Amino acid sequence: MDRLLALPDRSIYLVESGPPAVYYVEDGKAGGVLVNAPVFSPERAADLHGLGGVHYLFLPSRFGAQDLGLWRAQGVEVLATPEEAAAIGGVDIVVDGQQKLTRTIDFLPMAGRTRGTCGLRLKNLPGVLFLGPALSPGASRWPELIAMPDDHSYEARLMGVFGLRDLVFDYLFTDHFVVQETLFGPGADRAIRAHLDALLT
Repeated sequence: MDRLLALPDRSIYLVESGPPAVYYVEDGKAGGVLVNAPVFSPERAADLHGLGGVHYLFLPSRFGAQDLGLWRAQGVEVLATPEEAAAIGGVDIVVDGQQKLTRTIDFLPMAGRTRGTCGLRLKNLPGVLFLGPALSPGASRWPELIAMPDDHSYEARLMGVFGLRDLVFDYLFTDHFVVQETLFGPGADRAIRAHLDALLT
């Protein structure tokens, strides 16, 4: 596992490059949070236990669901939106844009790539977003809005992504991550605004 980011109150690791990429958030309040599910193995579980363990597994979309029964057997609670939970076959905690995991961790519905795609936001500055499949690295190497042939609704995704223009955040992670190639911050909010402005011209 590679530590991508060390912040005053949390660290972020790349567990698997995927796709979809799997991230681990070591957080002082929430404990360990996986974003997408890695392939389960006793060795992987032991590695994560050494970092503080896994309390939650957040699925931005159905694309990141694998080995959920094995992770649940380790005491991990699985989180997803109602639409993604139905596609996955049920989760432990259903989330939406009104809920918080902790005072500084909440959820951003980003429907469009799949019906219930949702992001996870770490609000403490410098802010961090995990947007699952809502964005993908483009020619700039920053995450961009790229239409996919199997989008549930590109228009819905467009509306959700344009909502990012009002947010302040420094770092952004998606389902696609290539070490030493994908750009993720600082300055992710400025890069996204420039990309969206270019789409409007």
